[in-house]
Amino acid sequence: MNGVDRRAVSDRWGHVPRETGEAKLFRAACRSWFRTEWEGLERIPEQGGALIVSNHAGLMPIDGGILKYGIEEALDRSVFALAHHGFWRFPFAGPLLNRMGGVVGHPENAHRLLCEENALVLVFPEGEKGPVKPTSERYRLQRFGRGGFVETAMRAGVPIVPVALMGTEDTTPVIGRIELGGRAVPITLNALLFGPLLGAFAHFPAKIRVRVLEPVRFDERPGQLHYPRSVLMAHSERIRGNLQSALDEMLGARASRWWG
Repeated sequence: MNGVDRRAVSDRWGHVPRETGEAKLFRAACRSWFRTEWEGLERIPEQGGALIVSNHAGLMPIDGGILKYGIEEALDRSVFALAHHGFWRFPFAGPLLNRMGGVVGHPENAHRLLCEENALVLVFPEGEKGPVKPTSERYRLQRFGRGGFVETAMRAGVPIVPVALMGTEDTTPVIGRIELGGRAVPITLNALLFGPLLGAFAHFPAKIRVRVLEPVRFDERPGQLHYPRSVLMAHSERIRGNLQSALDEMLGARASRWWG
């Protein structure tokens, strides 16, 4: 059976159907608050595994939720999101993320999902660099690491589907950063207006647009233990460049960050 049945809890990942209360609330916000519009959804495979790659912004996982629930609603397929293992250190965060399709971002987990379950897997190659970048680099993609996401797709023999996401950086505008414990922590306008706790959840109603680009398929033989670093980086930079070009075009075409 291709894909993962969303009508039942996954024994392996703890994922529950999208008809949970959290999912209903998020989908309602996407429709009414963010007025999310999609372009190119038909480019996402209707069956078989695929690695979905997108730009990352926003302090709460709003970008992951928009992509996950939008794709699930359109294609009736589950989407699993790879997340930093640090989130599972917080009480109750791990089980909640699992319920919503979050999986610890480890190559073995990604491989099982892509190969054994033929699932759609979402990853943000910018990692934590995306949400904490300064205002001057707004909608400028940060470095995509060392091409690990490309190696994951090659080894699994699945395509990469790049997705450009515009509007999420306007829902929580970053106006400054502070160093805390050796890490950059962004200060948002939301936090200044509503306080740190409420500001983390009170997002501005920016118009969000999503554009799915052409899938990237690889000629390299799947299942190899190692792939040349130069090949991985070349593919990674090409995908990053295509996403940046799409973002630039989308930004140039919109009349307003609030109304599209």
